[in-house]
Amino acid sequence: MNERPDFDNMSCPLPLLDHDTIQLAHGAGGRLSAELIEKLVLPRFSSTELDKLEDQAVLELPPGRVAFSTDTFVVDPIFFPGGDIGDLAVNGTVNDVAMSGAEPIALSVGFVLEEGLPLADFHRILCSMEQAARTAGVRMVTGDTKVVGRGGCDKIFINTSGLGVIPAGVSLSAASLRPGDAVLVSGTIADHGMAIMSRREGLSFTADIQSDTAALNGLVRALLDSGAQVRALRDPTRGGVATTLNEFAAASQVGIELEEEAVAVHDQVRGACEILGIDPLYVANEGKLVAVVAQQDAEKALAAMRSRPEGAEARIIGRVRAEHPGVVAMRTTLGAERIVDMPVGEQLPRIC
Repeated sequence: MNERPDFDNMSCPLPLLDHDTIQLAHGAGGRLSAELIEKLVLPRFSSTELDKLEDQAVLELPPGRVAFSTDTFVVDPIFFPGGDIGDLAVNGTVNDVAMSGAEPIALSVGFVLEEGLPLADFHRILCSMEQAARTAGVRMVTGDTKVVGRGGCDKIFINTSGLGVIPAGVSLSAASLRPGDAVLVSGTIADHGMAIMSRREGLSFTADIQSDTAALNGLVRALLDSGAQVRALRDPTRGGVATTLNEFAAASQVGIELEEEAVAVHDQVRGACEILGIDPLYVANEGKLVAVVAQQDAEKALAAMRSRPEGAEARIIGRVRAEHPGVVAMRTTLGAERIVDMPVGEQLPRIC
């Protein structure tokens, strides 16, 4: 057996196991399966529901409408500047639930593991998920693990599903935008997509671009608690801000006008986008949200977002207009106007 790596500096040391890598037997339901669950998974995600090891979780939910979401994460590489596939999976599903205005409560997780995946890598991912769930205030209540042969998947795929409860009086919809509404973004854009691209084979950038992966339920809560009339929320993941706003414009049959100088992009991210010929508006974000609020509440909403660390760089980037329904346009720094259309194809495959 190969010598084990040194895990002295890890925050949650890897338990001693019979193998250093994932074996097909880890998915067979026998002793190795039980060892994997009991020594690696349960210590990270222990909850009243999960510890029962039933085939389902029975939950007591507070009154209100239930929001439910599911997502599958296949990001390549699985470790990247600012995060990994584990915290990405937790944060991504927490955010999808939160964008309905719900308070996320519980998650499920399903792992598809490739034979030969180092257990050290799996343990590192589990630790990231544990920390992300704790930060978001959600608990893992049920899950599943499958193992496929070498080449059956790329290292690890993760599915997470989430449940949340929408408070009374909250009703958000992409179809509710009205002319005059303000469009806000909670910070700089394109960070996650460029962090992934910067680590892809054959690409290298001098500056270290960090993913923005983060749970946004606290930011949503602050925004809703501010009293601002919020029309719609969305986390602009695949397809970026451009896709989100086009979906809003189509659903509400309104136009949206953006101000180029108001859209914040980190210098190193902008430089990477220019080198690759990619518009930052189309690049995925994993820790930002787009909010549309009533015109009179724009400054109130902005202040609420900036009161949270996740929204410290929030800004108003545009407005909703009656003209040109279904069209998103941007007023450039030169005073011209260009159409910001839906992207064609996938610029950055496997970014989440």
